[in-house]
Amino acid sequence: MTRADMTTAVIDAGVLSLIKDEREKALSAREWKFRLRGYGFAVKDVDGGQMLTRLPHGTELGVLPADFA
Repeated sequence: MTRADMTTAVIDAGVLSLIKDEREKALSAREWKFRLRGYGFAVKDVDGGQMLTRLPHGTELGVLPADFA
């Protein structure tokens, strides 16, 4: 687990909707993270939550709401 600045920008509503839809389709957190890679996103566990990043460079987009865990 890494430390990150938890005050980053809010994730775009369209992207957040896509992330939520994929989480509802996935049977496990592992499958959800795999599905997100197909869209060019990754979820990084950070101290106190989960950070959505953009692949391939790992650009941080924002902290995911707690109900996505």
